[in-house]
Amino acid sequence: MTTAPLNGGKRRRKRRGEQTVVPDAEFTSYYGKPILNTPEWKPLNIGGYFFLGGLAGAGSLLAAGATATQRPVMARSMKITSTVAIAGSAAALIHDLGKPARFANMLRVLKPTSPMSVGSWLLAAYGPLAGAAAISDMTGVLPRAGHTATAGAALLGPAVATYTAVLASDTATPAWHDGYRELPFVFAGSATAAAAGTALLTAPLRENRPARHAALFGAALEAAATHRMESRLGMVAETYREGLAGRLMRSAKVLTAAGALAGAATGGRNRGLAALSGAALLAGSVCTRLGVFHAGRATLADPKYTVVPQRERLRAREAAQSTPATDHAPPTDPT
Repeated sequence: MTTAPLNGGKRRRKRRGEQTVVPDAEFTSYYGKPILNTPEWKPLNIGGYFFLGGLAGAGSLLAAGATATQRPVMARSMKITSTVAIAGSAAALIHDLGKPARFANMLRVLKPTSPMSVGSWLLAAYGPLAGAAAISDMTGVLPRAGHTATAGAALLGPAVATYTAVLASDTATPAWHDGYRELPFVFAGSATAAAAGTALLTAPLRENRPARHAALFGAALEAAATHRMESRLGMVAETYREGLAGRLMRSAKVLTAAGALAGAATGGRNRGLAALSGAALLAGSVCTRLGVFHAGRATLADPKYTVVPQRERLRAREAAQSTPATDHAPPTDPT
């Protein structure tokens, strides 16, 4: 069964190059409600989950490096820090889920296409390794097993430090989803700076040289990735520069840069300044994670951050499809 075409049986077709005289309708949403559902995530729970997981993962790398270079105080402090941090990260996640059984349910099946499933198994594998490394170091029991656990935790450390960025990017939240390319590097740099800050706070001056170098690397990586992300996101980047998220991100940049530079300049000569630099690096990392969280919530609250980028992408695809392919004439025979 067919239906008659509109307009008196004449079907109107848009010719190539023809421009409509009807202006595009302004976007809106029903009663001004958000287009995407806002998750009931608590800032301290999810911000703590992001921050502590990153600190744990990067801390295990520093711990392995300190063990290999005979820096026992730094190695022990980072092993303990990583164990406490990963326990706190898991506790923050479980508290936000509301029921501990929900975390256990995620371990029933490993689903490689689900960042949450992979992350849950990653935590379940990393946590015992980090704990075994710390316990062996503190007690001196089973030193070979402790070294193996230290190496295993270090191998999983980069994934633990960055998988939360992949998890956030897998959501529909524009500030996170659109920044999927750079956000793991932002988290990696922030985690490295936080771990270096912890080492500057706890390690003696004679052992903290690797931490000072790691602080500079982490600060540079975070700054470069953040700048690249904000430059590429277009109007969505407004949420990283304005409001509460903007204040947190600016504070993070100042604290992280100041901590890294002060640690590199004076952290090897003055214990008090080294500790102060470490505290600034930790505070900067906290601000980064909370700033990213609040930027995501800001894009959910205003429909324009969902609608306008979608329309721009649609227009770009239509423009690419409507552009005729250039026919290249075959080369002429010189003879």
